Amino acid sequence: MPERSEDQEWAARAAAGDESAFRAIYRAHVRPVYWIAHGILGSVVDAEDVTQETFVVAWRKLPKLELVGDSILPWLATICRFQAANRLRRRIRDREHTAETPDETIADTVNVEDQIISAELAERIAAEIGTLGELDREIFRLCASEGYAYQAAADELGVSHAVVRNRLSRVRTQLRGAVKEVRDA
Repeated sequence: MPERSEDQEWAARAAAGDESAFRAIYRAHVRPVYWIAHGILGSVVDAEDVTQETFVVAWRKLPKLELVGDSILPWLATICRFQAANRLRRRIRDREHTAETPDETIADTVNVEDQIISAELAERIAAEIGTLGELDREIFRLCASEGYAYQAAADELGVSHAVVRNRLSRVRTQLRGAVKEVRDA
């Protein structure tokens, strides 16, 4: 039997009610989910709300999830896009029922093409992260996902500040290349 990915293990444990496993999923994926929401909504407050709503829905739906692939991020990205679309519809409905002048900055529809690109981008980033070595994945998780400073990540991993800085720079360059491939496609 092939070894399960970290996401697959966390998802199985969380689906069985393990809150610490769900917290691990949250910590690993909250930033990408937030940026997907922010990209759709263009509002920090709404993106934060939708991010939280995404994880609430994910917690509720995890017992029925049949994870395809190694990463749970594409599934979370799909939930996030639906939550963001619901938020946009609510904004439009609220705007139509107020006496104030309409806010022309709110889109009337959600651009499906942008959503597909976001899903492809999330999948490509998740796949690219999966190709990283264990130390590089941990450096990326700590610095990019959890917001650790270089020195704090270095202390946590028992390596030097320079190792964290150099490896993270290389990982970011690799991810930028992957993102460029999706955008140029």
